[in-house]
Parts: sequence; structure tokens; C-alpha cells
Amino acid sequence: MTTGSTLAAAGSLLTPQMRWLLFVLLTFAGILNLVDRQIISVLKPEMAAELGWTDEDYGALGAWFQGAMALGLLFAGPLVDRIGVRWANPLGVFTWSLAAMAHGLAHTIPQFILCRVGLGATEAMGTPSMIKTVATILPPDVRSTGFGVINAVNSLGAISAPVLIPVMAGALGWRGTFLVAGLAGVVWTVCWLIVTRKTPLDAPPTPAAQPDAPRRPILKDRSTWAIAGAKFLSDATWWLLLFWMPDLMHRQFGVSGVALGGFVALAYTGAAAGSLISGTLATALMSRGLPVDRVRKGIMLGSGLLVLVLPATLVAPNAWAAAGILALVLAAHQGFSTNLFALITDVTPTDKVGRVTSFGAFCGNIGGMGIVWAAGKVLTMGLGYGPLLVFAGSSYLLALGWIQLWLPKITPLADRQPAPVNLGH
Repeated sequence: MTTGSTLAAAGSLLTPQMRWLLFVLLTFAGILNLVDRQIISVLKPEMAAELGWTDEDYGALGAWFQGAMALGLLFAGPLVDRIGVRWANPLGVFTWSLAAMAHGLAHTIPQFILCRVGLGATEAMGTPSMIKTVATILPPDVRSTGFGVINAVNSLGAISAPVLIPVMAGALGWRGTFLVAGLAGVVWTVCWLIVTRKTPLDAPPTPAAQPDAPRRPILKDRSTWAIAGAKFLSDATWWLLLFWMPDLMHRQFGVSGVALGGFVALAYTGAAAGSLISGTLATALMSRGLPVDRVRKGIMLGSGLLVLVLPATLVAPNAWAAAGILALVLAAHQGFSTNLFALITDVTPTDKVGRVTSFGAFCGNIGGMGIVWAAGKVLTMGLGYGPLLVFAGSSYLLALGWIQLWLPKITPLADRQPAPVNLGH
């Protein structure tokens, strides 16, 4: 039995109830992840006023966060593959929760940089753990839907953050908000360890030959580079909006604090809808016999075309219209992202999913680091959001072109024929 098959078999031993309980816990971990990283974005006006931050300071904090996450991803993927999802999930959530709480003790820019570096490095465990967990507990025919649901529910973190964080800050202060958010992650860690203490979740690797997963470095696979380049381009837009969208709405329309919550929540409601629609659509189309290549690239193409409207945000007549445009863009992003995540499990053996996911996410965070840093520079120079949104609007079509270059035809592992064995004469 191959390593990938062994892991899949371990997941098949789960009862349906346990399978979905783990799935629910996994989605809540994603919510906590987004809330922890969004606190500083939502409370930026208040924190900047108290601490004297400039736009360049804020951009630097974002860049340090992205850089630390990018570097952390190079280690997170191999670690997830090595220790398995039973331990990788609680390790990630617990450590990033401690890093989130540390923000409440910081006072100076260097101290906040250390906190953002710690948060970014530990949150690097989130994506490879999630992808590998889904690949372990869900069968291939429903993984697209699973990724869609996870992305949609995770968007609740982004939706609830602009609503709940200002309320929490009003009652506890911004320092108390970081502490409470971190404590929620500690509670999650305890719950996961209790639920999985006797669960057949991971299986040890076997040394058997793997005709469907040749033992070679992931960087020699064309699919790895297809995924990495697409993540670099598409994630840059996601990180730009995640980090700078509250500031964009404040600059363009003068909304901030509690008043900002409804507009940003509308935008992330679009992200949730895009995740659900794209995930279920992909599953439905493939269940009708459409090839994976056509389904994945077709949904990505449609998503890329929708994102082209992003620069129109700057000429929207009011804040609600701008939030509606952002909702459409984030829906399209999640449509693209959901199918890109599923593509990883389509073409990657299960025992390599953590590493391929991490490398792709590393490249995505390098793209995010670059654009978040560039945004601070561009805004400081007085050029506004125009150049940033024009690039972001075209990034998804560029990403699809990159995928087509490296993977002219997507062939899932299950459809590949093993190479004939030459026994000689």
C-alpha cells in the first residue's frame, strides 16, 4: 500500500460523525486564524492614533508578517507531513494564539514587528494542515465542496471581525481584544486534543514502492511550479485587500471603526458565497462526467474575468456600491482559490500534500509581502490605490495563464496509468 493510500485508508476508518466533527473543528480554526490577523487591520485607525504610526509603519508591519509567514511555510509543510494532522493542527493554533496575545503587551514598532513575525511564522501551519486534513478525512469526489465550505466558513472570520472587534475593543481596549482572541485559540486546542485522543487520524508511512507517487523532490514536478506561480499572483490580491481594505474604505468614503463593520462584512459575504458556489459547482460538474481540466480552468477563467472590475471601486458613487464591487471581487477570488486548493489534491500524492501546499503558500505570501509593502510606499508617495488595484484586477488571468503554461492538461492521479515495468529479457 502506498503512503498516500495508507493515509487515505486511515481517514476512511473514521465514522461519518467523527469525520464531520473534525471538519467543523477545522473550519473554526480557520475563523480564529483570520480573526487574529485581522485585529490590527480593523483597529488600525485607533492604534495608529494612539501609537503614532505612519502609513509606512503600517505597511512595514504587514510586510514583516508576510515575510515571516513565507519563511515559516518552508518549514511548516515538511513538519505537517512528518508529524501528521493530529498534532500539526493543535500545534499551529496554540502557537499562533500565544503570538496573538503577545500583541497586547507591545508598545513600540520593534515590539509590534516581533509580534507580527511570531504570528506570521506560526500561522504558516494553518494552510498545509488544512489542506492535508481535508485530503485525509474526505474522499476525492467531495473535496471541492469541502474546500468551498471551509473557505466560506473561514470568511465568517473576516465578516465577523469588522463587526465584533470594534465592540470588543470598546469594552476591553485593543490590548484586551488581542488577549481574548488568543485565549479562544487555547480553548480550541484543548477541544481538538480531547476529540482526537483515540481517533485513527494518521497512519505511519510505509517504505513500499509508489507507482502513483514517485520519490523525487517536489520542485521537479511541473504541477508544483504551476501551483506556486498561481499562488504568487492570486494571493497578492487577497493579501492586499485583507490588509488594506479597511484603510481603502476609510480613505475613499470616510468610514472607520464600528461604522466600517457593515461594509467590510458585505465584502466578505461575497467571499463566502464565492467559496460555496465554486466548490459545489466543481463537484456537480465533475459528477456529470466533465473532465477535471475543463472544470478547474473554466471556473478559474470565470473568476479571473470577474476580478477585472476591481479598479471600479475607486469611482463607486458611495461606500455600499464600493463594498458590492469588493464582494464580487472576493467571491471571484475564492472561486479561484477553492479550485486551486482542490488542484493540489488532484495532482499531488497525499504524502506530499503538506510540502506542495506549503511551497505554494510560501510563494503566495512572497507575493502578498511584496504588494503589502509596495502599497505603503505607493500611498506614501501620494499615488493612491489606482496602480495597486489595476495590477490586482489582472492578477488572476495572469495566474491562469501560468497554470496553462505548466499544466496544459490537468490529469488527476487517479486517472494516471502507472509506467510499464521493464523486466528486461
